[in-house]
Amino acid sequence: MASSDDTASTPKSPGQSRVVLNTLMMPEHANHFGNVHGGIIMKLADEAAAIAAMRHAQKRAVTVTMDSMTFRQPIQIGDLVTCTAYVTYVSRSSMEVSVVVHAENLLSGQVVHTNSAFLVFVALSDQGRPSAVPPLLLETDADRAEHAKGEARQKARLAQRHN
Repeated sequence: MASSDDTASTPKSPGQSRVVLNTLMMPEHANHFGNVHGGIIMKLADEAAAIAAMRHAQKRAVTVTMDSMTFRQPIQIGDLVTCTAYVTYVSRSSMEVSVVVHAENLLSGQVVHTNSAFLVFVALSDQGRPSAVPPLLLETDADRAEHAKGEARQKARLAQRHN
């Protein structure tokens, strides 16, 4: 069995952490306007991102922050919500995860992009302390570009935190 240090040193590609979470929106997901409540979508985005982070780290991971989430389109009861998440940037123990949310009207087949967000997670050891995660294996130009943008976003988050 590999030690956690061995696991943390083996690079993984963004594709290895990719998660697609599909959820049918039901009446209990509605707000008082009859659309899906924004908090439900934020919860689904956080769940998809957490799975991607844990898949990458192969450890427990906790949410540190969610960048702003703009609700571009309302989501209706009966829509299929798809959250696609994958790791875009890693440092020693933290991981940035991109989540893109789409809603599909199952009767018309129309799919709309409703939300996007970046979430940051920290991997935890069995003792509950921050723990090293595998480096990100950047195989494509798109992976490298997204990683560079993620690094810039993380620097901005850290600068904001220290102000």
